[in-house]
Amino acid sequence: MTGSVGDAEDIVQDAFLGFAKAHRAGTEIAAPKAYLTTSVTRLGINHLSSARVRRETYVGEWLPEPVVVSGERPGPAEHAELADSLSMAFLVLLEALSPVERAVFMLREVFGYEYPQVARSTGKSEANCRQIFARARKRIAAGGPPPPARRAEGEELARAFFEAAEGGEMDALLDMLAPDVVYHGDGGGKARAVARSVTEPRRVGQLLIGGLRRLRSLGASLRPTRVNGRPGALIVDAEGRVASVVELDIADGVVRAVHTVSNPDKLGHLGPVSDIGRLPEK
Repeated sequence: MTGSVGDAEDIVQDAFLGFAKAHRAGTEIAAPKAYLTTSVTRLGINHLSSARVRRETYVGEWLPEPVVVSGERPGPAEHAELADSLSMAFLVLLEALSPVERAVFMLREVFGYEYPQVARSTGKSEANCRQIFARARKRIAAGGPPPPARRAEGEELARAFFEAAEGGEMDALLDMLAPDVVYHGDGGGKARAVARSVTEPRRVGQLLIGGLRRLRSLGASLRPTRVNGRPGALIVDAEGRVASVVELDIADGVVRAVHTVSNPDKLGHLGPVSDIGRLPEK
């Protein structure tokens, strides 16, 4: 719903605090799951309504916060039924929906709630929810990417891709980039990032090779991992602090999109944040 780890955690905490307060006050809650789902949904809608105003003044391209899950500690991004709903491409598509449309779409499409439950959670009628869902699904389908690669296939391609980028092997890199590949970067005006998306395989390849060469000269290194349920990597400095996060959108045996988040405000939940990519404060 939010595209932000911190905001999502705050909403869940507020929902549970409200539940506990109602319980202490003697309110009989027959269906705790339904109560919490409704609470989280409505808090999410309210949050999105205010977040839209902040997005209008965002510097550069906006991407959701990266969700990085280690192999030792599986999380939501590791579950097949949720992985697609956490990819950056999907979360960016959701930005085109209104807050209510997003809530209805997520409850129905991702979590499989029936329309009576969706209606109760959003405060809309069942008929209205059906219309909202049909409209939202049509908009998402129109801009949706092809199905992602199988996990093993995607991770093998990602390994070869990052090796080629780090080694400056342009020809190998071009073989793995889709003809219509797109590079997206989010620095939020606080870190180095492309001002707008970059297309054309050779330009994307040059951007990746040049960027990694510069980072290596500063002592940074690349650590492959899973990002938002997709193959990706952490870029860390010599002290192990996170400088940026890269997610690859892989389908049909090629990389169709590269999403890089360098905005330090979106990396804090991953640990200490590096300053090697920060822009001087104005």
